[in-house]
Amino acid sequence: MSLHNMLPTCSTWLKYFPTTYLTHHNSCRKVTGTLFGHRRGHVSFAIQDNSTSSEPSLLIEFAMSTTTLVKDMSSPLVRIALECEKRPRGSKQVRLSREPSWNMYCNGRKCGDALLRACTDSDRHVLHTVRNVSVGAGVIPLVGDGRMGGESEGELMFFRANFERVVGNRDSEAFYMTNLDGTGGPELSIFLLRT
Repeated sequence: MSLHNMLPTCSTWLKYFPTTYLTHHNSCRKVTGTLFGHRRGHVSFAIQDNSTSSEPSLLIEFAMSTTTLVKDMSSPLVRIALECEKRPRGSKQVRLSREPSWNMYCNGRKCGDALLRACTDSDRHVLHTVRNVSVGAGVIPLVGDGRMGGESEGELMFFRANFERVVGNRDSEAFYMTNLDGTGGPELSIFLLRT
């Protein structure tokens, strides 16, 4: 696959992700990624350095509904870009994964604002429930009185996979889904960029 196919939505990404970062697996780190949300609610994206840990190292609420993402993932390529602006010179810099808000694009289409958020008890319940799933998708029943977002938002769906985390520099990271079961499912990549 060519570099342009891997990064189709924004040509400026090429300077953030030089070919050496994309082709040398020694620069990658394996992590577990979970996309989850109520059918009519927003999707959350959680990254865990350890699949059995319930506390994510990154948790972002996407600016799209679970139903929309499920439709998008029926296509062979899904590219999600989260972009934020660099802070003014002299202001306190934060790690890229600690930026509070992002402009979100999916396959080149602007979706709105994605937000970094704190992990809640409901999030921990979801991640604990799926901790033994290495790769797969499914539905998680609501607990008790429907506290996990409310029945009005529909059942809670999840998609879980292994990702390669590639750090381009302090202003660029990417998460590439790895397809270990050989089923030929969608190729999903998520990019964090500070421009």
